[in-house]
Amino acid sequence: MIYFEYPYLALLLILPFIVWSLSKLKSGLSSAPLRVPFVKDFERIQRAFPLSARSLTHMGKGSIFWFLMLVWALLVLALMRPIKTGDPVRLNHEGRDILLICDISTSMLEDDFVFRMRHIPRIDAVRAVVADFVTKRPNDRLGLILFGTRAYLQVPLTFDRQAVLDVLGTMQAGMAGQSTAIGDAVALGLKTLKNNKNTKDNQIIILLTDGENNDGKMGLPQAIALAKKEGVKAYTVGIGSPLASASAMFFGLQRSDLDEKSLKALADATNGTYFKVTGLADLVDVYQKINTLETDTFEDNYFYPKVPLYFVPLLAAFVLSLLGLITSVLKGRLHA
Repeated sequence: MIYFEYPYLALLLILPFIVWSLSKLKSGLSSAPLRVPFVKDFERIQRAFPLSARSLTHMGKGSIFWFLMLVWALLVLALMRPIKTGDPVRLNHEGRDILLICDISTSMLEDDFVFRMRHIPRIDAVRAVVADFVTKRPNDRLGLILFGTRAYLQVPLTFDRQAVLDVLGTMQAGMAGQSTAIGDAVALGLKTLKNNKNTKDNQIIILLTDGENNDGKMGLPQAIALAKKEGVKAYTVGIGSPLASASAMFFGLQRSDLDEKSLKALADATNGTYFKVTGLADLVDVYQKINTLETDTFEDNYFYPKVPLYFVPLLAAFVLSLLGLITSVLKGRLHA
């Protein structure tokens, strides 16, 4: 679509007619000749360009008038600034910063999740469900922290979803230690978000664990207070029962005492939500709910590219003026 930025300048098209009408009216009011004080300058110009001056007389007054009117119309068209708008382009926006914090302590080896009538370890279920969540967030920067005895930033905030998926695919329970340092993991997550430029409203933590804070330098109450101070929303996901399962006791795995009270306190302090998960279906449902709650608020933000076209009539006016000058010179030579 083409539109004019200054359409009201089209009124300039009638300016030559107004000047012509006024000049005719003035010439009819007085028969006295017009005295031009610099008439000698015109005579010098005529002597300097005799051919072009004489050639104008052979073009005819009507032809000269309409030729100049065409040039004037092109100049006015350029002043009106014609602009062409292209097809809408969706803006690349900053989206959200979502930091995934996943517990990979040895208790995540417990195989109390069921998939297709088969028991699978919690760590495998988390890997699949979180990976699916990552693929559904194409416009966000995602980061990944894995923790056990220690917390490690495995993937800094990035738009590269494949990097997050690659780490998720290789993570194993117990590779960060047997115990659970939730406080350290939350503190590392808050520090990571603080070092990245984005508004607090667009920064989110999703913490997943199946235990209680039993290791690390920072206690969970301190981490909760820090999260509240930073104003970063935290969704917390608690897996399993607060009672140790028979299989964990039989195989000598790390006891999983889920601290639901602290996880709920962390979510409440940051205007987030706590989710309790007891099976694979619950886990899938939780991440679908988070994906729905944190919708892309910039989805309908489009940009319409604009291409200025003023140079087209301006170039046409220049070419016509040049052709008119060349034509007048050639005709002047023929009649010389």
